[in-house]
Amino acid sequence: MGILNRLQSWLSWFTSDPIGFVVYLAYFAASILLTLMLHEIAHGYVAWKCGDPTAKMLGRLSMDPRKHLDPIGTLFLVFFGFGWAKPVPVNPRNFEHYRRDDFLVSIAGITVNLTLFLLSLSLAIGLNGLLWKPEVIDFYGAEALLSSRGIGYSVLVSGGGAENAGAMRYPWLQYIQRFLLMFGSMNLSVGLFNLLPIPPLDGYHLVNDLLLKGRFNLNRSAFQITQVVLIVLCLSGMLSTLLVNAFNAVEQSVLRLLLRIAGLS
Repeated sequence: MGILNRLQSWLSWFTSDPIGFVVYLAYFAASILLTLMLHEIAHGYVAWKCGDPTAKMLGRLSMDPRKHLDPIGTLFLVFFGFGWAKPVPVNPRNFEHYRRDDFLVSIAGITVNLTLFLLSLSLAIGLNGLLWKPEVIDFYGAEALLSSRGIGYSVLVSGGGAENAGAMRYPWLQYIQRFLLMFGSMNLSVGLFNLLPIPPLDGYHLVNDLLLKGRFNLNRSAFQITQVVLIVLCLSGMLSTLLVNAFNAVEQSVLRLLLRIAGLS
């Protein structure tokens, strides 16, 4: 969905249901803040454990959103579904083992995001049988009620749970599952985006450490140029299709696997 379409959709929603829209924004903002902050805190914490206290000394291990949010990256997350936070400052000269520690710091944020995605989705699956009545699950199927492209996600995220309370066993659980589904989707989006091997994303460091043996180094000016290139690629839509397809494939595969493990497929 383009920026204009999304703005029109939100304006229409706000006009018809202002309370529901404000509640949605609260969930959405909480998901964004927690996702980006925990991603960056993971980088800083692992760097500290690897011998570099830079992030800790600069207060980047804090849960204060002002320490982590990048205005452009946050706007991209709102309008395009993927984005970034302020990079954690790291001084590799403090590492005991440069390539190993750089790899660990780089993978930390992605690992936290994908772990939170798995945890959120697993908890949502566990709540699904308590939230929806058995006949509703039998009719639609658990996957349709949990997938971000399914009817259940659409009902909960759009604030339509009140109108569909009759289809629920314990309607109050919709508020918990709503957050779990939004938070899980946000973490998967940020995790996949950061896997792209484009500076200054984490994927660049992973490729450089694993495949190029740390031989590819960029100065500050080069990093700034690649950041502009990344924004242009995002705005052009070239990355959107790739990321949306990757998101759908990963979410569907993981959801089906977890449902099979839980004996619900």
